Amino acid sequence: MRLLLTAIKQFSNKSLPCPRAGLSSVFKCSEGSEHRTDGRLLLCGSSPVALERVRGQVEVREDFISEDEERALLQELEPGLKKKRYEFDHWDDAIHGYRETERVQWNAACEVVLGRVRSIAFPKGSSLLGPVHVLDLDKTGHIKPHIDSIKFCGSTIAGLSLLSDSVMRLVREDDSAEWLDLLLPRRSLYILRDQARFSYTHEILKDEESFFSGKRVPRHRRISVICRNLPA
Repeated sequence: MRLLLTAIKQFSNKSLPCPRAGLSSVFKCSEGSEHRTDGRLLLCGSSPVALERVRGQVEVREDFISEDEERALLQELEPGLKKKRYEFDHWDDAIHGYRETERVQWNAACEVVLGRVRSIAFPKGSSLLGPVHVLDLDKTGHIKPHIDSIKFCGSTIAGLSLLSDSVMRLVREDDSAEWLDLLLPRRSLYILRDQARFSYTHEILKDEESFFSGKRVPRHRRISVICRNLPA
């Protein structure tokens, strides 16, 4: 089941909420619109109001997994991913340059990692989507702005970022001047909840557009391991 692609396709025919040229100059954090975690800038936005609106709904945890844990996840995933090809040929799709899979069963080391993700991201007793979604984005691939369908996804999404740093951009659906950028370092965990999920588009920037607070963030091949809860 191509869960993420299905959800994205439902939005991809709408007008994009922001210009697609000159992004590195358009999207610069305004004064006072930065949030630091342990001294590291991981979240910034168009204004302090933009940050305040998603307080408690957007979170990035740097170094959430260790190098050994990343290696264990990759060893589990790579054999299956190598059997697939990156998809570039559907020019009108919202995801370009990707491979994907879903997994229900994991080895013990990976289950420990995923258990930690679930315990932090979701309230105890939450009904979770059984399969874990894995999206492998080629260095030249990208994900366009989209809003996940409420038919397939619940109020929370949590994703591990493997192999590469990247930048996720959120833009308010009814006000394209309001936006937030998330720096997603390699081995970090991001969490989006509630209105941050359904009132903002989100995307992973192309390598050539990958800037955070005016600084270049080279984006290489990136694998995301994504957990979701079920719709209420």
